[in-house]
Amino acid sequence: MSAGAFEGIKVLDAASLVAGPMIATYMAEYGADVIKVEMPGTGDPIRQWGANKDDINLMWKSLGRNKRTVSLNLREQAAQELFRRLAAEVDVVIVNTRPSTLERWGLTWEDLSALNDKLIMIHVTGYGSTGPNSDKPGFGTIMEAMSGFAHITGEADGPPTLPGFMLADCTAAVHGAFAVSAALLHRERTGEGQFIDLSLLEPLARFAEQATLVYDQLGKISSRVGNKWSISVPRNTYKTADGRWIALSGSSQSIALKVFDAIGRTELRDDPEYADPLRRIANRDMVDGLIADWIGERPLDKVLAEFDAAGVAAGPVYDAEQLMQDPHVKARGTFVTVKDDDLDEMRVQAPVARMSKTPGVIRYLGRAVGADNYEVYGELLGLTDNDVAELRDRHVI
Repeated sequence: MSAGAFEGIKVLDAASLVAGPMIATYMAEYGADVIKVEMPGTGDPIRQWGANKDDINLMWKSLGRNKRTVSLNLREQAAQELFRRLAAEVDVVIVNTRPSTLERWGLTWEDLSALNDKLIMIHVTGYGSTGPNSDKPGFGTIMEAMSGFAHITGEADGPPTLPGFMLADCTAAVHGAFAVSAALLHRERTGEGQFIDLSLLEPLARFAEQATLVYDQLGKISSRVGNKWSISVPRNTYKTADGRWIALSGSSQSIALKVFDAIGRTELRDDPEYADPLRRIANRDMVDGLIADWIGERPLDKVLAEFDAAGVAAGPVYDAEQLMQDPHVKARGTFVTVKDDDLDEMRVQAPVARMSKTPGVIRYLGRAVGADNYEVYGELLGLTDNDVAELRDRHVI
């Protein structure tokens, strides 16, 4: 196995919950030595989120993959000094503490870069580290609302709809991993470290940019249209005769016309009201009705077979079990089984990007709080076992 793309890069993951730690998780999959810094005892609050099995948190097991874990009570001055010493020895620091708290603790970018001029520091917050809201608490749910995402999501006559998972955090993590990669490339070229200011609000607003473009140039406010789409028809979910659901997209003109072939309405190819993309949008409800009626008379397997034969882009709406049992997903190795001391083994999603030279790997799943205290503090800071034990007894670690 080739070394990972981030082999030799040391990352101090001092963030909590999802967005910041997920940046570190992505880097750990591709070879970075990630040191997870947590509060002694309780650890990252993500350890208490969601489902447990035998008191073992499942989300942490995946998010903590490939990370060494140390405990450090940053409310203590001695711990703050240890953190500064750690920051002087690593390449990347990830934090999501409020700006005023970092200033009070002496852990700002200015403080840490003075000790390590090659340091890359990424600060993940709800609103960003500048502006009037910079010190306000801001979880992903708030940003899913403020970004415009919730306003355009849901049925037309229903309430704004929030996602059932951590969308804003995960979106920010993808942007953050890209930004750290770009900063490492810049450092490779110039020798310079840099500060990265990443909010939870702005990445999701960028993903939902269509609404702001329309407002800016046309003065129109986008509205909720359920599973339909204001710029493309057909696009919806449809119920089959056996009670399953299927999603269909005609985002390209050629695929949209193939839908008419598949449902036996080839004459609509020559009807401008249906063949022209813009006029088809105006007749969205009629198009949806024709498709829904055709699909509703057939079981899922037959619908998929006929759509596949016609070259239509469609797929079933899966739950977790159906996703993990899908033959294509299995063939791709999308989920891998990892041995674990606590759970014996666990299936988690493999690293997403399939890199031919530096593939991502999962060496182990999330470990206990402070599991690597002696190793990390000894390796990076030269502390003896007695030193570490004394810090533990003083509740510094």
